[in-house]
Amino acid sequence: MFPEFEVIPAVDMQDGEVVQLVQGERGTEKTYGDPVEAAQRWVDAGAKTLHLVDLDGAFEGERKNAPAVDAVLDAVDVPVQLGGGIRTADGARDLLDRGLDRVILGTAAVENPDIVSELAADYPDGVMVSLDAKDGEVVVSGWTEGTGLDPAEAAARYEELGAAAILFTDVDVEGQLEGVHLETTSRVVDAVDIPVVASGGVASLDDIAALRDAGAAATVVGTALYEGRFTLEEAMDA
Repeated sequence: MFPEFEVIPAVDMQDGEVVQLVQGERGTEKTYGDPVEAAQRWVDAGAKTLHLVDLDGAFEGERKNAPAVDAVLDAVDVPVQLGGGIRTADGARDLLDRGLDRVILGTAAVENPDIVSELAADYPDGVMVSLDAKDGEVVVSGWTEGTGLDPAEAAARYEELGAAAILFTDVDVEGQLEGVHLETTSRVVDAVDIPVVASGGVASLDDIAALRDAGAAATVVGTALYEGRFTLEEAMDA
């Protein structure tokens, strides 16, 4: 899936626009324009994968940005992974059959772990489980509800169920441009043999190198790229 370490640009969508939130909280967003234009810009800059999030879907459970997702899929020719509002196996299958490379399951996987094995049976490389941690606890429903789950233990459980990869987001540092925290990320990496994609807090090229050295297979970067802290080319070189 990730033959070498990748830097994956994030295209987070709310009300049809690209946004970045601070610690996943609505009302903190800063907008960055049209999703297709953003996606195409990152592909032109050398992105090998794109990370899409339907934030309205994550918060409300309904994929309101589906037209924008379809437009991005039509516009680019690199692998695309999507999270946010994918709550059912049928919904996930529709996206995978539509041309999405990976569905990212968060709330759905926590509430119904069997959905992972059910989908993995037909799409062995198509299921990424999202584990978002706040204060050391997995949170769901747009990072608003605690689950009591330990991220590393949960990652191992989903690997057994057939997840092809884990997306681990450190909500405590998400969107703050203050650097990454490696402790929990490293625990998740050590708990599984499948790729772990790290997200949250990347503010510098040193952060990217630190995540690579911690064993992450890739990192999703949003705010730092949109705010020009570094270019995608510089990030990939790092």
